[in-house]
Amino acid sequence: MCRHVGWLGAPRSVASLMLEPANGLLVQSYAPRRQKHGLMNADGWGVGFYSPDVSGGAPCRWRSATPLWGDASFASVAPALRSSCIVGAVRSASIGMPIEPTASAPFTDGTWLLSHNGLVDRAVLPLSAAAESTVDSALLAAHLFDLGIDRLGETIADVGTADPGARLNILAANGSELIATTWGDTLSVLRTSDGVVLASEPYDDDPAWQEIPDRHLVRSDGADVDVTALKGTV
Repeated sequence: MCRHVGWLGAPRSVASLMLEPANGLLVQSYAPRRQKHGLMNADGWGVGFYSPDVSGGAPCRWRSATPLWGDASFASVAPALRSSCIVGAVRSASIGMPIEPTASAPFTDGTWLLSHNGLVDRAVLPLSAAAESTVDSALLAAHLFDLGIDRLGETIADVGTADPGARLNILAANGSELIATTWGDTLSVLRTSDGVVLASEPYDDDPAWQEIPDRHLVRSDGADVDVTALKGTV
């Protein structure tokens, strides 16, 4: 299992989203509060964000196979990285899966950033030369990119039907939209005066955090948040 967080709104630093909160991804890498599977997330981390200085609008990424708490270089640079759209993740590798930078979320197709918090049988996913790693999350990301993120809810429901034991919490962003699913694990939303946070678990004790029900699809443009039940679950 893993933990992830996404931001869409006014520009803020990567550190303010991942490292500085009292229970941000840094703390969740060694002491998550709501994680249902696994005790730590020490098998890698990653962050992706969008910058107006990058031509074509492609996202920037920084990924590692080391624990987030041990990366002094990232800690020193993260306060200087600012974006209006950020996706960060810490990883707990499933048994038998490789631990390598390319196995850490977020994955990308050059437009979208995508993180998978969960587990899925690779046998139900098509092989793809576009997958960044052989891990289940990378194969799932390639499958979702191939079918289109606009069909995320439908595709997740289909994958969940093919693998009833799958856990399929997805968080994706393209610079102007956040979209997520809950399927087997937790997700919370925080609406602020200047944007929206989606996170596997709240990164502080602000009472404004709201938990998203299981097997739902979430969409946000950084202001409004729309939550709908996934196909076949109502």
